[in-house]
Amino acid sequence: YYQLFDADRTQLGAIYIDASCLTWEGQQFQGKAAIVEKLTSLPFQKIQHSITAQDHQPTPDSCILSMVVGQLKADDDQVLGFHQTFLLKNFQGAWVCTNEVFRLALHNV
Repeated sequence: YYQLFDADRTQLGAIYIDASCLTWEGQQFQGKAAIVEKLTSLPFQKIQHSITAQDHQPTPDSCILSMVVGQLKADDDQVLGFHQTFLLKNFQGAWVCTNEVFRLALHNV
């Protein structure tokens, strides 16, 4: 996910379906088109993610819950912490992201 995000966000549509939901810094988006539009409209040219930790759990309905903690650097901005949660589901023989939540790890802002 992060290699694709860092290289070419327009390609991320392959992991979402029309029922997918994204919460990005408190803003809600539903559907592949709306999610890709949000991700490609983020206000930076270059970004690099560095993953610090990740945890994964199976869910009772055969999904995978994933939580990622890391740092990102966008353009020439300072390095910022982030956390991101994904719910992955096998849909028609391929793993897709049905739910995603992203937050920068900002404190006292």
